Parts: sequence; structure tokens; C-alpha cells
Amino acid sequence: MNSSAKAPPQPSFLNRRPPVDVARDILTDRYPNALLAFVAGSFNRGEATMFSDIDLVVIFQKLDYAWRESFVFQEWPVEVFAHDPETLRYFFHDDARTGVPMLSAMVLEGPVVPVGHPMEDEFKAMAAQALSDKAPQWDAETLSRKRCAISDLIDDLRDPRNAIEAAAIIGRLHEQLGDFYFRSLGVWSASGKHITRRLEKIDTVLSTRWEEAFLDAWSGQRSKLIHLTEEILRPQGRLLFDGYRLEAPPHWRICV
Repeated sequence: MNSSAKAPPQPSFLNRRPPVDVARDILTDRYPNALLAFVAGSFNRGEATMFSDIDLVVIFQKLDYAWRESFVFQEWPVEVFAHDPETLRYFFHDDARTGVPMLSAMVLEGPVVPVGHPMEDEFKAMAAQALSDKAPQWDAETLSRKRCAISDLIDDLRDPRNAIEAAAIIGRLHEQLGDFYFRSLGVWSASGKHITRRLEKIDTVLSTRWEEAFLDAWSGQRSKLIHLTEEILRPQGRLLFDGYRLEAPPHWRICV
């Protein structure tokens, strides 16, 4: 299961050192007690830009707590996710709870430093197991609640008060509709810029329509996005407003 292959070459406009080499120096300079690190980021997919950062999952034998920190090292912006085996398992579990397997994907896909570390396969197997499990399913109540929230956004989008309000609605819809689509299919979800990348892997036709609909909406033409939203919700019961009811638990009260 060893996946220590070199990362793809950087675009020519990036004159910085290769991320794997930089990661090796980071371990030496900042984390000499670390066991190993997994080097993640857009460069692994050959998609790095001038402003891309290095995502570094640094594994220690034992920590008091996991942490996350950011800094610049050798002209690279770096984001570190520090863990020991126990905190790593916890966050893999948390990935499963949220439906967005960020950390487990970083460990599974990232090259390791130092190359050939004997514990590499153990951590990659842990990440692979987390990703092999089925994404957590939404129950009927959650599906209805999410449909109602998306329906509310669509109602607001039909006649926004101004361009700023419309842009804010479209941004929220991108997140909520993407999450709804993935989770209603029972597959792992994504967030932000990763939504379109995830869509490309699942349905290239829908991915193209998705990009066109959102780009049109941001330019002021919102009909494609409204129709696409209605289509995505339809298998679960279409837009939802009339008759929807959500009850709070009886113990949600503070007695005086």
C-alpha cells in the first residue's frame, strides 16, 4: 500500500522548491519529534497556482491535543494539522459524522515524508478504512429540514433586493445544494471549491450544468439555477415550504 511516489511537477511559474522537499525541511526545523507527515494540497492533482499552499498532516507519537496552525516557510504558505494516532482516529470519525472526509483524504492521497517510513501503510490503511465506510445517511427529518432551507433560498433568489443579496444567496445555495446532492445519494460530501471537483468524479454532465447554472446566476441570469435546484430536490419531494413543521425537543427551555 506504499504510495511514496513523487508529487506531480510544479507549473513553470512556481519557482519555489517542490512541496515534498519543503515538507522535509519543515519536519527538521519545526517538528523534529514528529514521526512522519503526509503532504497534501492542489499540487498533488497538478492544479497548483501561485497562491496554493501546502497542507501538511504531521503525526507525533503522543500529543496532549491535536492542533492546526499556519505559517510561511521558504515562500510556501503552509497549513499544518498536527495529530497523534488517537487524535487522528477521532478526526477520521468526525469526518464521517460531517460527511466530508477532509483529513482522511489528505492522509490517503498525500505522499509521505520521510519516504518509506515504516508506519506509512498503517496510517494510510486507517484512512482507507474510514473512506471505505459508507457515508452517514440522512434520516427523513434531516432531508426535509435541508429541503426546506434550500427552498427558502430559492424563494429569496427569485426576486432579490439587490445584487449583493443575490450573490450571498447564490453562495449559500452552492454549499447547501452541493451537500444535499451528495448526501441524498448516500455518498461522501464536499464543501466550497471541492464541490465541483467532487461532482466531476460522480457525474460529468451534471458538473457541467452545475457550473453553467451558477456562473449564469452570478451574472444575473438565475433561471437555470432555479430549475437545476428543483431537479436535484425532486427525487426527495421537490421544494418544501407549505405544511413543513419542525418541533424543538421539550427540554429546550430554561425555567425561571
